[in-house]
Amino acid sequence: MTRRATFVLGVGLTAALALAGCSSDSSASTGSAPELKVSEGYMPQPVSDLAAGFLIVTNSGGTADKLTSVTSDLSDKITIHRTENQKMLMVKSFDIPAGGELDLERGGNHIMFEKVKQRPQQGQKVTIQLHFEKADPIEVELPVKETTYNPAQH
Repeated sequence: MTRRATFVLGVGLTAALALAGCSSDSSASTGSAPELKVSEGYMPQPVSDLAAGFLIVTNSGGTADKLTSVTSDLSDKITIHRTENQKMLMVKSFDIPAGGELDLERGGNHIMFEKVKQRPQQGQKVTIQLHFEKADPIEVELPVKETTYNPAQH
């Protein structure tokens, strides 16, 4: 085999291996998109200018996502918190695993509304928008329940 033929063959094999590597990497990393659904949302009736929101985000897709923020007309300052050793700690995001769920519940991870503009009353609904790293925002209506409502006890 001539030097030129060896060179062309080597370049061809290198290119083929690079393309094969790229195509297998990209198919593994893309997977299916996150498929998010929100359920069991509620807000206990606030007794001050603070309020909390709870819900479950289920991801039936093949790719993980993150809840990155929450917005609402109810408050200009809405944060997300995890509860650790009975202390609230503000976080930048919550993971939503592929094929799994994010459970925001009383006594655990939750949405915190500070300086609410008006106190919603039991029976009303509060509209919020959940923002994610990958998926489009989801608008959710949280029914306002009695102050002591806890679905784990009902």
